[in-house]
Amino acid sequence: MVDDAVQVPADGAGAAGDKVLAAVRDLLPGIRERIGAAEAARQVPAESVAQLRDAGVLRLLQPRRFGGLEAHPVTFYEAIALIASACGSTGWVSSVLGVHPWHLGLFAEQAQTDVWNDDRDVVISSSYAPVGQATPVAGGFRFSGRWSFSSGSDHGRWILLGGLVLGEDGRPVDYRTFLLPRADYEILDVWDTVGLRATGSNDILVEDAFVPEHRTLSMQHTARCVGPGQEINDGPLYRMPYGTIHPYAITAPLIGMARGGYDAFVGYTRERVRASYVGEKAAQDQFAQVRVAEAAGDIDATWLQLVRNVGQEYDRAAAGEKIPLAMRLRARRDQVMGSARVIAAVDKLFESAGGKAINMSAPISRYWRDAHAARAHAANDLERTLVLFGKHEFGVEVRDGLF
Repeated sequence: MVDDAVQVPADGAGAAGDKVLAAVRDLLPGIRERIGAAEAARQVPAESVAQLRDAGVLRLLQPRRFGGLEAHPVTFYEAIALIASACGSTGWVSSVLGVHPWHLGLFAEQAQTDVWNDDRDVVISSSYAPVGQATPVAGGFRFSGRWSFSSGSDHGRWILLGGLVLGEDGRPVDYRTFLLPRADYEILDVWDTVGLRATGSNDILVEDAFVPEHRTLSMQHTARCVGPGQEINDGPLYRMPYGTIHPYAITAPLIGMARGGYDAFVGYTRERVRASYVGEKAAQDQFAQVRVAEAAGDIDATWLQLVRNVGQEYDRAAAGEKIPLAMRLRARRDQVMGSARVIAAVDKLFESAGGKAINMSAPISRYWRDAHAARAHAANDLERTLVLFGKHEFGVEVRDGLF
């Protein structure tokens, strides 16, 4: 078994975070039992979302002011990895939906009140690609566009969407995140994939909606670790970089998928007999033994880097210090390389699992498919991310503000 232990510094919500992790562990058998139904429906079951909500998963990164736990982010990532170790799709959706309360905590107080005033458990989905177009009008913007890949959107009542603000000449002058209520967008059922089938990552359509100014947040501010929400949410969690919190919300479920695939492979291999080698038990194969050792080391290394990077940034924020650019770029370097590393670990195991592993119902097959589907996320764009780290090391200016 790969090491899934986590030591999180005290943050005022440690006991509550531990309670959430314990509740998540109790839910894992039921989540596993619903995998087949979830993939058939192409959605995480409402029952699972409700249980995870009641367990507190979706409140881990939510401001205390609005009923959240404001927990250490490593606690959130460990909860996600646990869920994804049982079902990759459920872990993915939990991570995506669970990180949005953190982002909303950076918005103006009025935006947070709009969302949480009547329901502290409201679910927010997203699609951050800046494909929307916003035209300034009195008090806000007219906003339109079509977005792909809004995971868990059918469970949401609000959504965060990326868009470009257009100047008078029709050229982009800003990249913002826009917050819209359910009445202002349509969900288009297009999700039918080989992996992450149960995430319901459907398209979103907005046609000429009005978005008030206070429900928008410029990525120029987000990139500098600032936002109007910090006036009321002044804890260290909300002074951490978007480029660490959000990308690791993609890697954390991948770590969980790799852990689940590892455990499935080990359990199966212990009993498997290799027909092509005159009844030899697969567990006696020295090459399989090497692969399982390599995979375990890669999965552990990725988790340990996550804990180090997120923990050190959190400590800087807690001390009231600015998080250095070098530290932020290192976190992104390790995040994107970590995603690649755990996917490669799942590949090693899948390749050694034998012919029956290609069955759609085989657990190792599902983890393999889910991991490769997750690889396609923009946060896992390896070379484009590593270039940023390399530039900084060589003294070349880094202009990408979303690292």
